[in-house]
Amino acid sequence: MVRVPNPGRTPHRSLCMAASSASSAKRALLPWARNAHHALARALQGSGAGGSLHGAPLSTAAGGGRWSLLQCRRRSSLPQRDAADRSEPSDEDTGGDIDWDNLGFGLTPTDYMYVMRCSLEDVVFSRGELSRYGNIELSPSSGVINYGQGLFEGLKAYRTANRQGYMLFRPEENARRMQHGAERMCMPSPSVEQFVHAVKQTVLANRRWVPPQGKGALYIRPLLIGSGPILGLAPAPEYTFLVYASPVGTYFKEGLAPINLVVQDAFHRAMPGGTGGVKTIANYAPVLKAQMDAKSKGFTDVLYLDAVHKRYLEEASSCNLFIVKDGVVATPATVGTILPGITRKSVIELARDRGYQVEERLVSIDDLMGADEVFCTGTAVVVAPVSTVTYQGQRYEFKTGQDTLSQTLHMALTSIQKGLAEDKKGWTVAID
Repeated sequence: MVRVPNPGRTPHRSLCMAASSASSAKRALLPWARNAHHALARALQGSGAGGSLHGAPLSTAAGGGRWSLLQCRRRSSLPQRDAADRSEPSDEDTGGDIDWDNLGFGLTPTDYMYVMRCSLEDVVFSRGELSRYGNIELSPSSGVINYGQGLFEGLKAYRTANRQGYMLFRPEENARRMQHGAERMCMPSPSVEQFVHAVKQTVLANRRWVPPQGKGALYIRPLLIGSGPILGLAPAPEYTFLVYASPVGTYFKEGLAPINLVVQDAFHRAMPGGTGGVKTIANYAPVLKAQMDAKSKGFTDVLYLDAVHKRYLEEASSCNLFIVKDGVVATPATVGTILPGITRKSVIELARDRGYQVEERLVSIDDLMGADEVFCTGTAVVVAPVSTVTYQGQRYEFKTGQDTLSQTLHMALTSIQKGLAEDKKGWTVAID
């Protein structure tokens, strides 16, 4: 049984949890307790104490040191825990019947997820707990559902070549990016240490789902959401940090083959002063229409222009962009409308290490049309070469294949991520 003690849990919260645990054994695969409110009410009625909690009256109205049933119900909705098998899996015990050779980038439910909670009163997140992967229960008035108060991250775990452990790539950068986004979205956030610990625990609990070396990775999705109920436009009163995982292969259907982009000048991903520079959930649904239209016409993804001049490149739907011209590498500067990608940051450093001049600046559509080479970067796509970009009906072709910078950078990056090359930069984190 994986039970992480929560030193911050008050006696009131403990009683709320106890009230909800009676039926949890029958619902071990449904992580969220649903009947705490009624169970607690029945328990209080049966006590003959007129609804008292450690001698203090329990009222349906908040304030005056009283805890309402609504508050108790909200605070009792922690996920129900289930036993996590910590024994090392055998060579055969990896991912059930998954065909690792044909693994795409889709959701494959794994065994466990990791959850922490925080209220605005508590300020800091409590210690987390592993629970069975499954549905969660949210109030219909939760901040994330009503106002989109949520952030997510994405990172990968790789199985080492000797099968003795797993590797993470710069998880502390994901943690710091989430903290930056949380400040913008008026949310508390886990510390870097809490974030990395949660990711490690999620990988270990789901280690049988980490693909064999060279067959893919375990994609890890940390979420930070306003889970508490709120009606007026304001920060939610409670927050949930949740980490789940899924084994994945290549992101684009083309696999490792070059991709084809189309420039979109009617829709925009972000605008100055908005949230384009943070990884909020609200940034992604708005690109679906443009992306689906592009895919229906045979393109891989959409490349967006700035919303003011409609002339400068920003990024694709889920990855950053680089162009190469006469040995000089350029990428759009992250000035608030572009997500500062962790793969982007790493690629810039790797290119400079190889003697390339890398410029972070405004990159115009004219710069793109005259480029020798174009490629995209991101956790999901890694380093993806671009074969063509179509703009206003005109198709432009770029160099791909052997002796390209994108191929060199892809090899350098993935070798570090998988532990196949010496990590001289201290980017990887081992999980044994």
